[in-house]
Amino acid sequence: MSVTDKIAARLPKIVADRADRGPVVAAVRLHGVITPTPTPMARNTINVQNVESALTRAFDHDRLVAVALLVNSPGGAPTQSALVAERIRELAAKKRVPVLAFCEDVAASGGYWLACAADEIYAHGTSLVGSIGVVSAGFGLNGLLERHGVERRVYTAGEHKVRLDPFKPEKPEDVEWLSGLHQDLHGQFVDWVKQRRGGKLATDTDLFSGEVWTGAKAAELGLVDGVGTLRSVVAKRYPDADVSIAEPRRPLLARLGLAGSATRSGDLVLEGLAALEERARWSRFGL
Repeated sequence: MSVTDKIAARLPKIVADRADRGPVVAAVRLHGVITPTPTPMARNTINVQNVESALTRAFDHDRLVAVALLVNSPGGAPTQSALVAERIRELAAKKRVPVLAFCEDVAASGGYWLACAADEIYAHGTSLVGSIGVVSAGFGLNGLLERHGVERRVYTAGEHKVRLDPFKPEKPEDVEWLSGLHQDLHGQFVDWVKQRRGGKLATDTDLFSGEVWTGAKAAELGLVDGVGTLRSVVAKRYPDADVSIAEPRRPLLARLGLAGSATRSGDLVLEGLAALEERARWSRFGL
């Protein structure tokens, strides 16, 4: 038998094997702090740019029956949270497939915002869910400058150009302005949760105070639809489906295995500050 005949003889089997393959649930990992400006060495961050390829691959699967979001995030930037969530809804509407979210260790603040992009949300009983609020933090360094005899010089056009400058004394009117900004963002967060969760939410508990609950309690409050994991829910809902994991892109140095190295002192300082900020976000939840 010639080589051509051998190939031709195998073609029907290859086509048949493909036809016999079952449905797929495509899962996308949304792990890490939500930030528009990850450091080149950061291992896990979430923003609309670095999750786009994973979302596109997941929703483009030719045997797709559902998309799962594996959420493990303490939150971060509200705009990136909203952009990623909106992109998920766009793709879900285009492909006409259900989206299920699974809260892992923590789906708090922006992490819960992402989970609400799903049609259904599940959590482990021990997951930490909620934190529907807004926070910002900084340092006041004006005393440090005075102690070392350093004079801060800033020149602006615009009365409020340098609100809450960490090198200047805090002004009550600036704090009031920041509070108003927080209230505006918080209102948008609350509206999103109500839009996505609707009548499922409990009405006898203040769900929008920034409090965090376990997955088991979150199910009672309507923040999630039930207690379960990706494997257990998919096995029940789609018993014949395979699970295909789509990973977001990681920074170049992380992909090369150099995420912990820095070659210049400036790199070390920036990496150290980024690591401290990321550590602080996770440590709020004991992680």
